[in-house]
Amino acid sequence: MRYMKYLTIKETAVRWGVSERTVNKLCAEGRVEGAEKFGSVWSIPEDAEKPIDPRKLRKLQAEAQTVTEEIEPVIEKPMHIAMPLLNTPFKLGEAKKAAEAMEDEDARNIALAEYYYFSGQAEKASDLAEPYLTHEDTALKVSACWIFAYANLSLDRIPKAKQSMAVLQELVTSIDENTPIRDKALITCISTGASVLLHLPLPKILTPLKTYIHMMPPGLRLFVLYVEAHHSYLNRQYGVAVGIAETALALESELYPIPSIYLHLVAAMGYINMNHPEMAKEYLIEAWNIAQPDDLIEAFAEHHGLLSGTVEGVLKKDYPEDFKRIIGITYKFSAGWRKVHNGDTGNSVADNLTTTEFAASMLAARGWTNQEIATHMGLSEYTVRHYVSVAMQKLNIKQRELLSNYMLK
Repeated sequence: MRYMKYLTIKETAVRWGVSERTVNKLCAEGRVEGAEKFGSVWSIPEDAEKPIDPRKLRKLQAEAQTVTEEIEPVIEKPMHIAMPLLNTPFKLGEAKKAAEAMEDEDARNIALAEYYYFSGQAEKASDLAEPYLTHEDTALKVSACWIFAYANLSLDRIPKAKQSMAVLQELVTSIDENTPIRDKALITCISTGASVLLHLPLPKILTPLKTYIHMMPPGLRLFVLYVEAHHSYLNRQYGVAVGIAETALALESELYPIPSIYLHLVAAMGYINMNHPEMAKEYLIEAWNIAQPDDLIEAFAEHHGLLSGTVEGVLKKDYPEDFKRIIGITYKFSAGWRKVHNGDTGNSVADNLTTTEFAASMLAARGWTNQEIATHMGLSEYTVRHYVSVAMQKLNIKQRELLSNYMLK
């Protein structure tokens, strides 16, 4: 099977002996055969020929033309991007307004589905995303798959969540040499992200995600870096995870709120595992400052267990109502997540503990003392001892070290 190799604007400019600006202009004018645009980045086939000078072309056309044909104007379909709201640098407090302002109806519907999902309104998100599971546009389809799958985890509709994942898998297996590079990149991005966040093995057929990262629009590029950081975290490379997240945030030219929230949270996850709880809290506070104006609380529920008590330590006292909502979503999301994760991997992540018992047990499994856990979570040492003891009773184990068999990795 032969795969087409693509060059960047810079590489093509060197090959043709022209400026990068000229190559970009030729692509924008549609004069480079096979050129693909992803966001603001052009990719040019390695074997693409340099277009003929317009003056020479007009002369050749004039010599060859014997008749004049009336050509009907071609109306191009809009080129959508995946996860349009995630790719929007909206002002804090204006997430829904930004989604509703999108002119294209399909982009607007997907963006609203994103808003409802990230703000913990799973039913609305699922309803808006479902019609796009069979859409012909890859960007809309993979976006719908992501939103629909995760929304239905929270709704305890596991068959529907798996239906969406099956659609993604079909897209993965359908990739061949004729698949546009833009579609390959989108399918790889969303499929890899879905596998990583469910803590499932990556599809072996996929090209590594980093191959396409330079082609992503800014918001999706940041989210891809979050996925890479999360993957490093799962491999227990906590310093690498933090490094990826911090570098991505440092290079962010403007605030893309949704991926920024996820990057801050994965940095907090890394720091808590490196036994730097104060740094973890700083990153969670910053994530909360970005999320709160638009009520984008879903990410805190998704990562609650991995944040190991940091949510309790930061939000429970100062934001009690928001904390209750996060915990409510956590119960629903984690129950659905475990049904897919445990079933597909054969693992036994505990499903009968309260969120506080689970958070305390996560830290205990990592060797934290009761006093360290108490300080981090804002509890008394006696309370922590009680939570860990109850968790061990529920799991029918007698040694604290065995807790790790039932915790998130």
